[in-house]
Amino acid sequence: MINKYEDIINLPHPESKKHSRMSIEARAAQFAPFSALTGYDDEIKETARLTQKKIELNNDQKLNISNKITICQKEKKEAIFTYFVFDKRKEGGKYINKKGIIKNINIVKQKIILLDKTEIPILDLINIEILN
Repeated sequence: MINKYEDIINLPHPESKKHSRMSIEARAAQFAPFSALTGYDDEIKETARLTQKKIELNNDQKLNISNKITICQKEKKEAIFTYFVFDKRKEGGKYINKKGIIKNINIVKQKIILLDKTEIPILDLINIEILN
């Protein structure tokens, strides 16, 4: 049996006189996968992002926090405040540590204001570590 392409199989590859040959990278890009579902990858990443649940303190722990706030405010002591920040996109949030000195306490808004103007909700505090 004779191959039906035998007459052209050994001919050189035709080259265009008008267009230069496409690079391997450019050719591969033509066949690269595309995202048919716009935003799908972002949604997958968001779903995989972990959040924490807020820990509820008992009365003894709340009293301990209150005493530490009083000490920090009266004695102008620097401390590390650990508090919960709610996530804007999904249920839960994360705990943040903020180092600072109390400037003021807004009783109405239930917030501690540090010298750098950071506002920390008192009800979201879980720990205060007094440094000096």
